[in-house]
Amino acid sequence: MGIYTAEALAAVIVTVIIDLLITRSGAIRTLNFWITWIIVALFQIPVDGWLTKLSSPIVIYNPHQFSKIRFPFSIPIEDFAYGFALTLLTITLWLRLAPKSHSVSKNSAG
Repeated sequence: MGIYTAEALAAVIVTVIIDLLITRSGAIRTLNFWITWIIVALFQIPVDGWLTKLSSPIVIYNPHQFSKIRFPFSIPIEDFAYGFALTLLTITLWLRLAPKSHSVSKNSAG
């Protein structure tokens, strides 16, 4: 296993631990997270596909440092793991650090 693959897997594991055990936001358990992740991935595909296209790559990966699995087109799957981790970490921290809204009672005036 190459270092890029190991780091990508570690990023996913660490962010899931942060979400479930440290911040306890549980973002990964929500439909909103998964919808957000799909949207991020759909935008990642054309951009990352263009950057990593095999015919004329802008970003070149050391073949010894990643899994060599590319999907779709020529995108290393590790890139999706990093995108997943970044999306989950951002949402988790947002949920944990955002100010809590004050609930207003139906009977209160004002």
